[in-house]
Amino acid sequence: MTLKDEVRRFWDQAPCGTREIQSEEGTKEYFQALERNRDAREPFIADFARFGEHGGKRVLEVGFGAGTDFIRFARAGAVLSGIDLTEHGARLVRQRLALEGLKADIQVGDAEKLPFAEAAFDSVYSWGVIHHTEDTVRAAREIARVVRPGGRVCVMIYHRHSLVALQCWILHALLRGRPWRSLSEVICRHIESVGTKAYSIGEARELFSSLSSVTVTPVLTPYDLRISRSLYLPRWVGRFVPDRLGWFLIVEGVK
Repeated sequence: MTLKDEVRRFWDQAPCGTREIQSEEGTKEYFQALERNRDAREPFIADFARFGEHGGKRVLEVGFGAGTDFIRFARAGAVLSGIDLTEHGARLVRQRLALEGLKADIQVGDAEKLPFAEAAFDSVYSWGVIHHTEDTVRAAREIARVVRPGGRVCVMIYHRHSLVALQCWILHALLRGRPWRSLSEVICRHIESVGTKAYSIGEARELFSSLSSVTVTPVLTPYDLRISRSLYLPRWVGRFVPDRLGWFLIVEGVK
């Protein structure tokens, strides 16, 4: 089995955010619970995605998962396309669109080989996806290729110099008597699908250096303040932790 197959199998079993949902899959209640969880864990998404600004614009989401961000672009009236590595994600998003009477172009495919023409989109969005693909550099180039000149890119990738990465290293390296293991190694083997990568701020900027302007913003997340898989410190604790230690790096650029 190839690495790509392993990644596909992992996310096909449970698209991002769905593991904790107790409602019957595909129901209105299921999607509502997904949306509540997304808002509770990552309330800052809307600030970066800017869903309401995309009415009438050609938008591509690379790696839509269960579609919680995707549906918000659709509600805003975007001319919307999406691609995901898994059939499971595509099925969920088609069900979600049907429930709300919305339409979009849904495809199953690879972020490293986007089946779209050059400069096809006004905006390309990808949240927590391309760090899972084997050739992240190629996926970043594909995103830059399909956005039009003057178009916007918004991509979230993981931050290697973060509290989450440190927690992972303590658990899987230091406490197991293997302190020589690197942050990259433990992230690759122990965070989500095998092969997961995380980047420094400079590396994140370099991934999208073909764009005419790029900003990289580290964001502190509840995951940085987690002390077990299901136990989180109160949100106010984050006031005392600098954002530069956050698990998410938001890359924003204009072509």
